[in-house]
Amino acid sequence: HAQEIRELPLDGFAIGGLSVGEPKEELLRMVEVAAPHLPRNKPRYLMGVGYPWDIVEAVSRGVDLFDYVLPTRSARFGGLFTSVGRINIKHARYKDDSNPLDPACTCYTCRSFSRAYLRHLFISGEALAPRLLTLHNLTFYQNLMKRLQEAIASGPESLESLRKEAWGWERRFGDSTPC
Repeated sequence: HAQEIRELPLDGFAIGGLSVGEPKEELLRMVEVAAPHLPRNKPRYLMGVGYPWDIVEAVSRGVDLFDYVLPTRSARFGGLFTSVGRINIKHARYKDDSNPLDPACTCYTCRSFSRAYLRHLFISGEALAPRLLTLHNLTFYQNLMKRLQEAIASGPESLESLRKEAWGWERRFGDSTPC
């Protein structure tokens, strides 16, 4: 199908119908089959994929664009992506934690508020909580995409190094279910 649609005068191409329950290996195999047949000078978009390690794997196979509700949905439910793994801010262990959400992050949320305060806002049902948590998660993803851009610009060895790093993220971040 990719060989047929690449001839159409489209602005970009989507790879979809995946990430709806099949094993990750099958999803990545289908991306490997489809992406090389799509024009490299037009965006190649993978629908519904958004875990950090899945994005790195898909980019290494030729995908350019993603959309996924995970960063915002997870934040609304207290789930956060950080440099040290996933955090669920609802957990009692953060009640008196004066550390920033992510010590490696420079977003407004991490620069301005402690885990304890963010947990308080969330548990109290304050509307500010999901906004601050969403800001952090979107910053995390923005930084991931910047790292991918830099790795691509630096060459195949750099992208492969980032891929190897990402192999450990799934274990560090937990399984592929939303927080």
